[in-house]
Amino acid sequence: MKTILIVDDEPYIRMLYERELAEEGYHARAVATGSEALQMLERDPVDVVVLDVRLAEQEPNGLTILNEILARKRDQKIILNTAYPSYMDEGASWLANGFVVKSSDLTELKARIREVLSEG
Repeated sequence: MKTILIVDDEPYIRMLYERELAEEGYHARAVATGSEALQMLERDPVDVVVLDVRLAEQEPNGLTILNEILARKRDQKIILNTAYPSYMDEGASWLANGFVVKSSDLTELKARIREVLSEG
């Protein structure tokens, strides 16, 4: 079973994504902060990280966390997930394996996860 780590500061997003991804057959885990994600990744490897770009104000943004994750594990698969498509133009976002605009319909996110997992 593939493990997906969801990093999002909004509780209802974490709950929705965990439930929907579990229904797809994934082991879905969710955390609210980038620091929690980094700690979890140190302990337990995951197949894909679904990372919100705009986390709570006291936290580093998702692009900073993206760089930190890749500094620690260069081959980690990461999908950026945000309500702000303008981040797609940020150079740091190009390091991710995918970029999905948030929606209550998770069809696009699920498809991107399948694509990233099939890439190797």
